[in-house]
Amino acid sequence: MDNNRSLNLVKVHGVGGYDSDFSDDEIQEETSDQKKKRIRKDDPLLQKTFQKGKHVKLVHKHLAAQEWDREEARNRRHHLISMNAYDRHKKFVSDYILFYGGKEEDFKRSTEKDKTDVDVIKENHRFLWREEDEDDMTWEKNLAKKYYDKLFKEYCIADLSRYKENKFGFRWQVEKEVVSGKGQFFCGNKNCDTKEGLKSWEVNFGYVEQGEKRNALVKLRKSGFQSRRIGPAGLYYCLV
Repeated sequence: MDNNRSLNLVKVHGVGGYDSDFSDDEIQEETSDQKKKRIRKDDPLLQKTFQKGKHVKLVHKHLAAQEWDREEARNRRHHLISMNAYDRHKKFVSDYILFYGGKEEDFKRSTEKDKTDVDVIKENHRFLWREEDEDDMTWEKNLAKKYYDKLFKEYCIADLSRYKENKFGFRWQVEKEVVSGKGQFFCGNKNCDTKEGLKSWEVNFGYVEQGEKRNALVKLRKSGFQSRRIGPAGLYYCLV
């Protein structure tokens, strides 16, 4: 065909030949926008802390069980820490009974061997503490020694209830008796409050302590009647 007779497709269909609703520039613009969105989604700085991925994988059962055990142990630890010692003890006892069986009476402590401070002092008391008595000191002996140091050792208080058997009991004054004058301005017999006609006696007191026989010179203040009770024994000397 001749060139003159050929159709000018450009003129027939307009500029650009075959036209399309979607141009290459628009496609490129869309792809660039998509890239920007993808970059924003992948950027860790733009992600929220609570945001989760679209596809969450399930953990293995073994790992899930371990995490559950750790959480339960953490809760139990916080629960035990919030309890006091007595409540914690009761919980342990109840758990033991629930698991192994038994009764709560089996866990009650026996009180037969319980001792008070007074019992400890009575067992370890010394009328006179010597240097050899302070060897190998235990807490029981220390307690008895502290009580001994608080006593006043100028005059004694006597127990003459068994004087007919030639048995006498002596102890040192306590603070209350020193303040009231018992044993110095009043008769030294624990059952006598006479303050007239008192005499001072120096007594050679023989006693057995911790399986050992000992002697000590002590001073007593006695009335005339009480002095007759201890005078004939021959171990007492009147100082007045």
